[in-house]
Amino acid sequence: MPQGFTQAAEFALLAYLCTPALAFQQSPAGPIEIIPRTTPKRVDSPVLRVDSSLVLIPVRVTTAGGASVTGLNKDDFVLFEDGVRQTITHFSQDDAPISAGVLLDVSGSMRNKMQKASQAATEFFKFANPEDEFFLVEFNARPRLVDPFTREWTGIAADIAVAKASGMTALLDAIHLALAQMRHARHPRKALVVISDGGDNFSRRSMRELKETLIEADVQVYSLGVFDRDYSVKHPLEERKGPGLLDQVALDTGGRTYPVSLDALPEIGEQMARELRNQYVLGYSPAAPASDGKYHRVDLKLAMPDAGSRLRTYYRQGYYAPGQ
Repeated sequence: MPQGFTQAAEFALLAYLCTPALAFQQSPAGPIEIIPRTTPKRVDSPVLRVDSSLVLIPVRVTTAGGASVTGLNKDDFVLFEDGVRQTITHFSQDDAPISAGVLLDVSGSMRNKMQKASQAATEFFKFANPEDEFFLVEFNARPRLVDPFTREWTGIAADIAVAKASGMTALLDAIHLALAQMRHARHPRKALVVISDGGDNFSRRSMRELKETLIEADVQVYSLGVFDRDYSVKHPLEERKGPGLLDQVALDTGGRTYPVSLDALPEIGEQMARELRNQYVLGYSPAAPASDGKYHRVDLKLAMPDAGSRLRTYYRQGYYAPGQ
């Protein structure tokens, strides 16, 4: 068997087994247009744990307007670990299957938003890979698992369509329950999709506890923020803080939040599904491999002229080396 084929097959297997989800947006407008802008803010992400000498870094690249940048090659990226430049030995752009949990807010504040939330979920499911698997958690004062993992998303969509909203909101408790369910995931790429207005007034768990659990779980959180246009005026304090809470949870995991109006929800559901479906994966073996169990920072740059002012990169910015 040719050596190149063996290396390619090995990398594909490692990527499938080790790579968590980070994807990039698709634009319905067709070819991208590079738009000049100010220096981008990079999203901080949790760590990537590795148990071999090969480190895999998922990356997505977008324009300032959010359109995905495809067609890049290995030489377009420059990668450093702890300030030392590394040789990128593996490079791919793929669409691996995911294990995703959908968390549906059915508290009283969602009463007039359930129809659009259902439409957004359906649009998200339409772009599923045949190998994808999903589960559904509904939550108000208490979270409950409605549908365990299944590849038949139509049943989950039907349950969302008939959900009724009432009661208080325990968003953080719902995420904890979903992370417990995620232990049964079949795929290494894992994500939670939260459909909510972000208010939390009944959780027993704290945000600090949730952060620790999310880092260990290695799950990306994407949120659909279902907000009214006059949201900040007529809602109680915990709901006014909802957008910030959703944003904090998403960014802490390397995911993102979509604060959208009710009218835009179906389109955003499609956009989010496309973002989960694609990614670049860069692989390298550290020039000075360590087995110290410590955190090692990763820094990635684009090697194209003025790329830093025109494009945004999103990637996990570090990993823990295996211990002795």
